[in-house]
Amino acid sequence: MIGVLMVAPLVWMISTSLTEPAEAFQLPPRWLPVPFSLQSFTDMAGLMPIGRMALNSLIVAVISVAGSLLTASLAAYSFSRIEFRGRNQVFLLLLSALMVPGQLTIIPIFILMRRLELVDTLAALWLPALINVFAIFFLRQYFNTIPRELDEAARIDGAGHLRILFQIMIPLAGPALSALAILGFESSWNNYFGPLIFLSTPEKMTLPIGLVTLSAGQGGGPAGVVFAGITIVVVPTLIVFIAFQRAFIESVASVGIRG
Repeated sequence: MIGVLMVAPLVWMISTSLTEPAEAFQLPPRWLPVPFSLQSFTDMAGLMPIGRMALNSLIVAVISVAGSLLTASLAAYSFSRIEFRGRNQVFLLLLSALMVPGQLTIIPIFILMRRLELVDTLAALWLPALINVFAIFFLRQYFNTIPRELDEAARIDGAGHLRILFQIMIPLAGPALSALAILGFESSWNNYFGPLIFLSTPEKMTLPIGLVTLSAGQGGGPAGVVFAGITIVVVPTLIVFIAFQRAFIESVASVGIRG
């Protein structure tokens, strides 16, 4: 019952975006889009370059997720399997970065991006996202649950660290990687603060910036247009979560019980 109450606003929003604007606030609310209409999406496309913004958001999200998973896998394997002096101290120092709010680091990141001449480019969004401290911690905990006997068997066959990582550890860490992919995609797709700081050209804007602009411009206009924009932002993350929810639950349960 509680789940139905939580999903109801989402269903109503999607249904409203797919009906005629004049039918937006019918009482009682209509849970099915009758009469069906794409006028809200058409009107929205005329107000903002929604296609370009969606493409920009997708590019940033894909590069951020893929890059952060790669760097996190390499770092997590080092902290989990390679013995070196000061390993635990460096790991604790790395974890301390989780206590620093993003708003505090945005100034040095902006200065760095300006010196690299990357301000007002999509690279200013995905480049800082390549280092994900939480992903490193999460994968390190998951790697610790994998028996070390597998590493020893691989070394007997002449495998090095990279081969062990990519042929043994990463395939076994599929649930953990899927969970991190969900969280990373959601964080990048819904990121508003970063694009607000780094982007100024309309053609390079992402969906959250466009949605805020649309909401401000349509404050007294048809709600269906605003709901259509929200639907485009929400539905992709919902699809990603539904597709990988089983792996997400398995990874959290595994790390929580054995980590």
